[in-house]
Amino acid sequence: MPHMLARALVLTADPAAQLLAPQIVEAARTALEGLEVLQEDVLADRAAWRLLFVAPDDVPVKALQARVLTSLEGQPVDVNVVADDLAFTRKRLLVADMESTIIEQEMLDELGDLIGKRHVIEDITARAMRGELDFESALNERVAMLAGLDSRVLDEVAQRITIMPGARALVATMKANGAWCALVSGGFTVFTERVAHDLGFDEHQANTLEIVDGTITGRVIPPILGREAKLAALHRIARERDIDMALTLAVGDGANDLAMLGEASLGVAFRAKPKVQDAARAAPGGAVVTHGDLTALLYLQGYRNNELAVR
Repeated sequence: MPHMLARALVLTADPAAQLLAPQIVEAARTALEGLEVLQEDVLADRAAWRLLFVAPDDVPVKALQARVLTSLEGQPVDVNVVADDLAFTRKRLLVADMESTIIEQEMLDELGDLIGKRHVIEDITARAMRGELDFESALNERVAMLAGLDSRVLDEVAQRITIMPGARALVATMKANGAWCALVSGGFTVFTERVAHDLGFDEHQANTLEIVDGTITGRVIPPILGREAKLAALHRIARERDIDMALTLAVGDGANDLAMLGEASLGVAFRAKPKVQDAARAAPGGAVVTHGDLTALLYLQGYRNNELAVR
């Protein structure tokens, strides 16, 4: 006889657009008809809604999620079903990718703009993030194009950084509730240190551009932080902070984030490449956010809008 497990269906949408209409909620509720409902919550008006329910353990989470996705096809809403105790757990560790996740830019693309090679570098970046190119080789190829640039351009291009909607609320709220927040990027420390300081991350880790006599040499100082280094960072920080892996959250958008997304108890593919979305949907603790902003990661943990530290 199957055991009954508590699960949570969470719908999120863009808070600025408020597109989570009552008829969408009703369609999602109807898709799970026949299951025992424990609780229903509006986490944010027309932006986040959660249904806690009980289902047999032999009914796959992804099958339940697929039922709701089918009922909401074409709607600008993210649908995630979180399993078991994860439905009630607020995380104590956040490990976040930076580029196209916490910030809206890919900084090597922005540097490419300064040397007239943006389209070339953008293409390599996109292919690497889709998993079509080896991350380390792609990074070295792009950085080599910067050889000879005055290092002062790094300060110039840093002025282009814009913070992803919801990022400030995500970090501030988790920190206010006792979580440790780490920014772990395949980009460069010259940018992560600025972003980490601005948003209040507890630590940051990234690659280091080699600069000699004020000139970018076109090389990255080894070792290069890529997919496995991000995973190692997740485990290292959890161990150092004595945080159980069941209380970890990772977020990213590229193929080099897949390992850490798969290992965290909640791994969120945020506005991610198709391969990353597919992997997250298949993972036991995976979630996909494409329509909502980064506050969706708080709603997935059960936070309500009035609990957000920054809005």
